Amino acid sequence: MKKGPVLRRVSVRDLADKFEKGFADAESVGKSDESKLRELVALERHVLLEKLNSALGSLQVRVTDRTKDDVDEAISMVADLSVKLKQSEGEFSQEKEHVKILADFLKQATEDTKRLVDKEKNFARHEIEIAKAAVQRVEAAFQEQQRIPITSDNLGSEDLMKEVQDARRIKMLHQHSKVLEMELELQELRIQLAEMSTYSNQLLKELTMSKGLEVKKCYLYELDGPEILGSYLCITPRTETAPHLSECSVQWYRICSKDKEKKNISGATKLVYAPEPFDVGQILLADIVVNGDRLSVQTNGPIGPAPGLGSYIEELVRISETEFNVVVIQMNEEIYSVHSVHVFHVGKMRVKLSEGRFVKAKESYSTSMQLCGTRGGGNAAALSLFWQAKEGLSFVLAFESDRERNAAIMLARRFAFDWSIALLGPGDCTIWNG
Repeated sequence: MKKGPVLRRVSVRDLADKFEKGFADAESVGKSDESKLRELVALERHVLLEKLNSALGSLQVRVTDRTKDDVDEAISMVADLSVKLKQSEGEFSQEKEHVKILADFLKQATEDTKRLVDKEKNFARHEIEIAKAAVQRVEAAFQEQQRIPITSDNLGSEDLMKEVQDARRIKMLHQHSKVLEMELELQELRIQLAEMSTYSNQLLKELTMSKGLEVKKCYLYELDGPEILGSYLCITPRTETAPHLSECSVQWYRICSKDKEKKNISGATKLVYAPEPFDVGQILLADIVVNGDRLSVQTNGPIGPAPGLGSYIEELVRISETEFNVVVIQMNEEIYSVHSVHVFHVGKMRVKLSEGRFVKAKESYSTSMQLCGTRGGGNAAALSLFWQAKEGLSFVLAFESDRERNAAIMLARRFAFDWSIALLGPGDCTIWNG
C-alpha cells in the first residue's frame, strides 16, 4: 500500500514568525521614496494575508481532528489581523489628508506673512523718507535763524512777553472790577426790591387793618430783618397794645414757593430764626399763639441767597478737606463750659471735630448724621449750626462769620449728596434736590 505525502504540522507561532519576517523584508526595501515603500508594504501585507488565508484553508481540509482547532484559531487570527490592517490604513489615509491640509495652511500663512513683511518694510521706508525731509527742513530753518542777529531776536521776545503780561494784567483787573461791579449792582437791586416789597406789604396791611378789628388782630406782630441768607429774622410787635411776646408760643414753618405746602421746622420755637441754605428760595412763616388766638407773620418773599457764596463753595469743592475755626457751645444739648477754639473739618468722605491733636468726633457721611443751622439763639443764630455726628452725640458750633457757617453747611451737604445722602436737620423732609 502506497502511503500519501506526510503533512508537516504548522503552528500559529510559525505562521506569525513568517508574517513578521515578510513584513520586515518589505520594510527593508529602499527608503528613498517613502510613498512607494508604504504602498509596497501595504501590497505585501495583503498578498501575504491572502496567501496565508489560502494556505490555512487548504490545510483545514487535510488536517486531522487533533490539529483542526489550531488551524481554526489561526484562520480567526488572520481575519482579525486583516480587519485591523484595513482600519490602520484608513486612519493613516486620514492623517495623511490632515497633514496635507496643515501643510497647505502653513504654506499660505508663510506667503501672507511674507507679503505683510514686505508691506511693512515699504511703509517704514516711506516714513523714514518723510522723517529725513522733516529733519532737513528743521536744519534749514535753524540755519536761517542763526543768520538773524541775536540781539534783535531777544529784544523782540522780551517786548512780546511784556506786552502779553500787560494784557493779562489788564484783563484780570478788568474782569475782577467788572464782577465786583455786577455784585454790588445786584446787591443794590436786592435792597431796592426788598424795600419796595416791604413798602407794598405795609400798604396792604394798613388797608386790611382799616376793614375791621378782627382782621386787625392778625397784624399785631411783624418780622424784622433782611430776608437773605446770612441774616436773622426777629418777631417784633407792631403796636404798643400788642401782648408781650413772653406770653406767646412760636412755631416757624417753610412754605415751598412751588406747591405752597407748609412744612414744620422742628425745634424752631424761638422769637429769632436765622435762615440756613435749605431756606433759600422758600417763604418763612411763624405762627404765634396769643391768648388762644393763632396769628401768622411771614416773609415778603422767598429767602434770597448770600452774595458771592456760590463761587466760594465752588472753590472749596476742589479741596479734599476744608477747616473752619469754631467754638463748641453745646454738647449733647448741654452747655459746654470750655470755650476754646476747635477745628471743624469738612471732607469729601467724613466730618471731624478736633481740638489740637485730640479728636472729639470723626464720622463718615451716613443717614444718621444731621447738619443744619441752629433754630434759635438770638443774634448769634446766624453764626451757629447744629451737628449730630451720630445717634447720641451732637454739638452746637459757633463760627467766625455767617459766611463760613453757611459754607460749611453747603459744602458738607454737597459731599454727602455725592454719596446719595441727604444731610438735613431734625424733622426735615428727606426728599431733597440738593
